[in-house]
Formats: sequence, C-alpha cells, structure tokens
Amino acid sequence: MSTSPRLEPITPANLEAALDLRVHPHQSDNVAPVVRSLAVAYAFGETAWPRLIVDGDEPVGFLMAFVDIQWNAEKDPDDRRSGLWRLNISGERQGRGYGRFAVDAVREELRRRGATEMYVSWHTGEHGPGDFYRRLGFRETGELAGDQVVGVLDIG
Repeated sequence: MSTSPRLEPITPANLEAALDLRVHPHQSDNVAPVVRSLAVAYAFGETAWPRLIVDGDEPVGFLMAFVDIQWNAEKDPDDRRSGLWRLNISGERQGRGYGRFAVDAVREELRRRGATEMYVSWHTGEHGPGDFYRRLGFRETGELAGDQVVGVLDIG
C-alpha cells in the first residue's frame, strides 16, 4: 500500500468513483456490484454501513457492514448479528492488504458498537474468498445463508 488506507462515507462527491469499482471478472459471481450494495444499504437504513476504501486520493475498494440485523426471524427472532456484508476490492488493487484493512476496520467499528462476534458469508468454489476469510481467523459455523457458507470471528 502506498499510503495509509482509510474509510470514507459514500457521498455525492465520491459516488461515481464507488460505482466504477470492479473486482476481477472471475470474481463477479462472488460479490454483488457496488450499485446493488448501495441499493441494499438504502433499503436497510441504519442497519447497513457502506464505506469507500481510499488510499491517498484513489478509491481502491468498497465495503458494507451490517449492524445488529435480525438474522433468521423464523428460526430465532432474538438472534441479532453484525458483520461484513460486502467487500469489493478493485481487481488491479488486490493483493496489497486492502482486504485485510477492510476486515480490520469493520471489526473495530463493530467492537466500538459493542459487538463480540463478526459474521461474514461467502460463495464456495475456485475463485471464492473462503481461504482469505479463514486466514483472517473466521471459522465456519455450519450454517448457510442462501447458498453461502457462514463464518464467524470472535472480536470481543
């Protein structure tokens, strides 16, 4: 990384830069595009925490956390969770520590808000991010969110 990355809220000034971010083409089935994430963030209001990852003046990625969301109301209406909802690192910027920075930043934000666990889910397969999340300490819960594996990291 050339400078210290930081998170910025999505604003009218950086919206286009956020929308222009693209993962590697072979990863496009693993994560929704930023435009879809921002639509979800709008619909979920305060439960969603979208941020642009910027290094110097350059947007290098996008993340969105979920905060205290009702996980599976039919199974357990009291099961509320927080975690990393989306992570898009620009294809040409991958492998430079931005993903690790994003996970660390979400972990610190969730810890600040009182969470003791951080959840994430991922698609399996050749280009899926499972190895990345496991290297960062996430362990599989045995659950599925749709067709995605669910992982958890103790942060308390």
